[in-house]
Amino acid sequence: MARINVLPKEVYSLIAAGEVVERPMSIVKEMLENSIDAGAKHITVEIKNGGTTYIRITDDGCGIEQQDVRNVFVSHATSKISSQSDLSSILTLGFRGEAMASIAAVSKVELLTRTADAETGTRYEIWGGAEKELSPAGCPQGTTVVVRDIFYNVPARMKFLKKDVAEGNAVQGVVEKLAVSHPDISFRFIREGRQAIVTSGSGELKSAVYSVFGGQLSDTLIPLDYTYESMRVSGLVSRPHQSRKTRAMQLFFINGRLVKSDTAAAALEQAYRDSIMVGNHPACVLNIELDARLVDVNVHPAKTEVRFADKSPVFNLIYYGVKTALQADDSVRRGAAYKDRSGREYRELPRESAAVDFGVKPQQPSQLRFTGTGGSWRASASGGYDAHIRKDSYGDPGDYKIAASSVFSQEEKISEDEFSTTVAIDFSKPSGAKEAPQASSGEEAKSAALAVDDEKNIAPPFKIVGEAFDTYIIVQIKNDLYYIDKHAAHERMNYERLRKEAAQSGVAVQELLAPQAVVMSADEYQAVTQNIGLLSKCGIEAEDFGSNTVVVRAVPALLGECNAQELILEAAQKLLEHKTDIEPDKMDWIFHSASCRGAVKGGDKTTPQERELFVEKLLSMPDIRYCPHGRPVMIKVSRYELEKQFGRVQ
Repeated sequence: MARINVLPKEVYSLIAAGEVVERPMSIVKEMLENSIDAGAKHITVEIKNGGTTYIRITDDGCGIEQQDVRNVFVSHATSKISSQSDLSSILTLGFRGEAMASIAAVSKVELLTRTADAETGTRYEIWGGAEKELSPAGCPQGTTVVVRDIFYNVPARMKFLKKDVAEGNAVQGVVEKLAVSHPDISFRFIREGRQAIVTSGSGELKSAVYSVFGGQLSDTLIPLDYTYESMRVSGLVSRPHQSRKTRAMQLFFINGRLVKSDTAAAALEQAYRDSIMVGNHPACVLNIELDARLVDVNVHPAKTEVRFADKSPVFNLIYYGVKTALQADDSVRRGAAYKDRSGREYRELPRESAAVDFGVKPQQPSQLRFTGTGGSWRASASGGYDAHIRKDSYGDPGDYKIAASSVFSQEEKISEDEFSTTVAIDFSKPSGAKEAPQASSGEEAKSAALAVDDEKNIAPPFKIVGEAFDTYIIVQIKNDLYYIDKHAAHERMNYERLRKEAAQSGVAVQELLAPQAVVMSADEYQAVTQNIGLLSKCGIEAEDFGSNTVVVRAVPALLGECNAQELILEAAQKLLEHKTDIEPDKMDWIFHSASCRGAVKGGDKTTPQERELFVEKLLSMPDIRYCPHGRPVMIKVSRYELEKQFGRVQ
């Protein structure tokens, strides 16, 4: 039997270093975290040869007392914690006391430091874990650490380093992430003698993101700030139509610590489901603030992995926070600005907002007085409220699209060719809305499926050009052509309808003429019988019949007389797949299936009246741009693109 030996310091130091120091990126991350914990407001990072031969980090933090300098490089020596109880509430980025000892074990390290109350600083040099020099030195307040020749004493480890460019990119990635996680700190990154990053330290997250990643990313992001059960998530998330092909720009921080979290990533993706195309991913910079006792950061040497005491509240925090931010941004974007011929800016508003801005309560009809010239008018309502409006260029003479940017207390002077008229604006339905045509008896079921619900949003004026392959409706809106996939669009409209019904009064159901008995496997049977209540909320009424059999008595009304056996078996399989999930909207996948089954199919013939109603309904729902599976419901071809294909324009 082999004897058990106590390893000498020089051996176990190299083993410990292997856990912490993988490459230059690891060194930069650990030392930057120390600078942040030291309260620095300005941090400079400089590297050469990708960081393999030279790394210098300078900060203006609190500095280190001379008597503590040696302890910086002693394994498990730290100022962050002092007792076992401290491990349950860690708020600092560093706490293990291993990083500097591990770095010194495999490189040549020089440290310069001075505290605010010290007259002189301290210079300390340590190579491969062996002390070289400790002496007084003149230096500013803060700490500077220079690391040279990584793995000079472990040649085998050097073979695993990548090319200088790759190592430099990895270092830059760390600096970028820490810079956006602490926008109140000014970061400066110098790479191979050139300044690559500089942030202002103003505390504005979007400014930090712009400085680090540029306007191409920052311009796609919207703010988020949400509180849930004493937890808070804040930061920036991307708009759905500006998603990305990879998850590389999903940055999560727990109490300012950069982490990898499957829970956070799943919640983010779930919040965007049905809003972005399949295969695309949202971008985000999110900081989650919660009680340190609810998260364990002491689960990995690199401190990038965490474990939550309870995942569900964290999932819900991010999910509902992102959802709220996206809905708020959607409301703002519906009020997008535009300019008239004179260059004056106006803002289209949702109908209910326009009614408030005009000082008119939404009682139908409301009288407004119009005066103006050309394409711009003024509207006067009772109570002295006025607002600029414009007549839509595609509308009929009596159709007015309400838009407002400000409210006035008195009339502005209007040119001599002004006119004046009084118009009744009915706030109960969109201007120029068409009455639903009566369908023939043979088309009643299909027309019911394509019926237009009451909507507060106004569909823009459009013209249906035709339909291709009984699948794609071609629509002209101003100078653009839109090709609408009627199945994908109708599927998403059904899906939104089911979710709305479930949230309000329950999904409308239709009794089957003959209840259908469905025999299934033991696992499927157990999954269904344990979730009878959930299925009922989704419009599927089933009951236990015993012997691995359930009886389906009703399905969502929009499905008609569907194959209940296929539906309940699909539901059983999904319940088995999702039985460990923590999704807040557990019903969504059932709504996906039901909305798909109830949608008009590609190849189904539709009448011109049905197409008219269908397009108006779709265009009045500006948030519908993807089907529940992530496919686009429409694609746009501009007049310019078309004319360019024909050589009419260059």
